[in-house]
Amino acid sequence: MSEYPERVVFTNGCFDILHRGHLELLRFARNQGDKLIVGLNSDSSVKMLKGDARPINNQADRRFVLECIEFVDEVRVFNEETPYKLIKEVLPDIIVKGGDYSAPDVVGSDLCKVIIFELVDGYSSTKIIQSFGDR
Repeated sequence: MSEYPERVVFTNGCFDILHRGHLELLRFARNQGDKLIVGLNSDSSVKMLKGDARPINNQADRRFVLECIEFVDEVRVFNEETPYKLIKEVLPDIIVKGGDYSAPDVVGSDLCKVIIFELVDGYSSTKIIQSFGDR
């Protein structure tokens, strides 16, 4: 056992079409602690949030891609609209969310510290999907 306790970081999302913005957020999140756990919205959860046309990639494929990223230590799928129940199970030290959130509004902010990662300008799965409709 290490003399230093392991610091667990949590982030979550749909990660439907993985892009640079996602990877920058995941790398940043992992650098905030010793272990990064990613909460992944299930297919039904994505539909609740994004509508019937989503997800583009199913949860098994999205999970596989996330698990292949070297700075992701664990991926846990959740079915609810928010990851609150999962956060209560994981009990992370830190939650990292993208800059489209403010810390007090982040689900789980009552349970641990929240760090907001500034979004990488120009990257959004929704915008990428919409751009295909413009072609």
